[in-house]
Amino acid sequence: MTDFIHPALLFILGALPIPFLRGSIGKAYLLLIPTLAILAVLTMEPGSYGEARFIGQEILIAKVDRLSIVFATVFTVMALIGMVYALHLTRTGQHVAAFIYVGSALGVVFAGDYLTLYLFWEGMAFSSAYLVFAQGGDNAIRAGFRYLMVHISGGVCLLGGVVLHGLTTGSSLFGPIEGEMGVAVYLILAGFILNAAVPPLNAWLTDAYPEATVTGAVFMSAFTTKTAVYVLARAFPGTELLVWLGTAMALYGVIYAVLENDCRRLLAYHIVSQVGYMVAGVGIGTEMAVNGATSHAFAHILYKALLFMGAGAVIHVTGRRKLTELGGLYKTMPLTLTLYMVGALAISAFPFFSGFVTKSMVVAAAAQDHRALVVLALTMASSGTFLHTGLKLPYYMFFGRDQGLRARDPPANMLVAMGMAAVLCIAIGVFPRPLYALLPYPVDFEPYTGLHITESLGVLMFTALGFVMFLRALDPENTISLDTDWFYRKGARYFMWLAERPLARYEKTVSEVSETTALPFLHGSAREGLRIDLNGVDAVVNGVARSILRAGAALRRLQTGVVTHYVLAMIAGLIAAAVVFAVAWR
Repeated sequence: MTDFIHPALLFILGALPIPFLRGSIGKAYLLLIPTLAILAVLTMEPGSYGEARFIGQEILIAKVDRLSIVFATVFTVMALIGMVYALHLTRTGQHVAAFIYVGSALGVVFAGDYLTLYLFWEGMAFSSAYLVFAQGGDNAIRAGFRYLMVHISGGVCLLGGVVLHGLTTGSSLFGPIEGEMGVAVYLILAGFILNAAVPPLNAWLTDAYPEATVTGAVFMSAFTTKTAVYVLARAFPGTELLVWLGTAMALYGVIYAVLENDCRRLLAYHIVSQVGYMVAGVGIGTEMAVNGATSHAFAHILYKALLFMGAGAVIHVTGRRKLTELGGLYKTMPLTLTLYMVGALAISAFPFFSGFVTKSMVVAAAAQDHRALVVLALTMASSGTFLHTGLKLPYYMFFGRDQGLRARDPPANMLVAMGMAAVLCIAIGVFPRPLYALLPYPVDFEPYTGLHITESLGVLMFTALGFVMFLRALDPENTISLDTDWFYRKGARYFMWLAERPLARYEKTVSEVSETTALPFLHGSAREGLRIDLNGVDAVVNGVARSILRAGAALRRLQTGVVTHYVLAMIAGLIAAAVVFAVAWR
């Protein structure tokens, strides 16, 4: 690996000095590592690196091809933007966790075997969980433990599938899975789609992301789900099940976003929706569909991070995150509003913004594959995205009823990071060819046709008209929406009740019976056994032993050494034997 520098190692090993660096040197170091990682990705050559054997299995630390390079490129760019956004933090723990998180995600992207993939996969789970715990407070701690519980469960499924797959195929190399879908393959798929937040395995995302730190949520929005999209594209392209799971995701996230009052939870549901496009594209499996899923993941990382940075900036300066508590901020936070709207227009697929040139590729691939129902569902989801992220959230957060908040735009580093993401969202939308050149397959798609622009603007304008007409019906309410996390929340509560009540009482009853009945009986039995042993068995054994000793002593006295005595004894023995024989014969 002398001609290959693994960017994951740059971040993971680079996390070690962070706690010891302060001031300008520390800030420069936080930006240096992502910059070096970007250069490492841009200069690496396709190939296999770090081949070895471990416990009889072939290990491939890094497999570099066009698919891994495009994901690694956006991951490292996002790491740099995220670090700029987090420069104002004084607690280095979050920086260390973010570095390990990014490094683990890059480790997954380049993993050429399942063992390497699994180790980095679990590294992502634990390092990202710290970004939730770091927020502090009961809600964050509970959400962090639920997040860990779900991801550890997914990791167990993945590990079980990997072991069974290795036993079946005799290989641990990571690549497209062919043949029938057996138990091992379904376990691997379950581990992957859990990280992709495919319903009903999605609630960990909308539960944990709103509770994370302001900067931590930005990193979390970028890596976990998109890493899952990468491994699905690597292992399961063309899997029909993913088409329908992805389509359902796109609608599911939009529908739940209608109910949300928490700004970051609303954005989290739109992660579910947007990842649905990517999962559906992977499931369709054609070259255009995989290109669309990959390019949309690239664009989504940037504009979703920008949206979370905008919402995080509002939370940072106001301390509020519910739409019912916000309003009137356009007067005092104009830069934040402007930059947020760039992300909102990008996710809504407005022409000349990044989402327009990536999301439409997935829809076009579905149309090309003659999937009219999928096209309709994804178009509806796109309209719903603009309704909530592009209209409802900014209206009630920055406009709406003035709550008397006199907040200012956030620190300069946060605005610079938002500006970097905004520039990329516009640049990709205006000049999509550089992104298309990175994609796994040659691109034969032109987003800027008269028909496509007209159709997209028609859907968007109709959505805006509906927003104006039904504005009152869209007013946020201070309620809590129930998602599939209700089942494991309630399930955990019932499990604890079962453990604390019936099982604990049963254990207590058994202990009492044991102490009052069983133990005295056992003690008495032991004492009686000891008495029998001493007075019976030992007496017999000792008596036999004494008899043998006395007989031996008598024989020893007979051994005088005088020959006449031995002759007399022999004669006496012969007489006795003759008498016994005569009696027995008679």
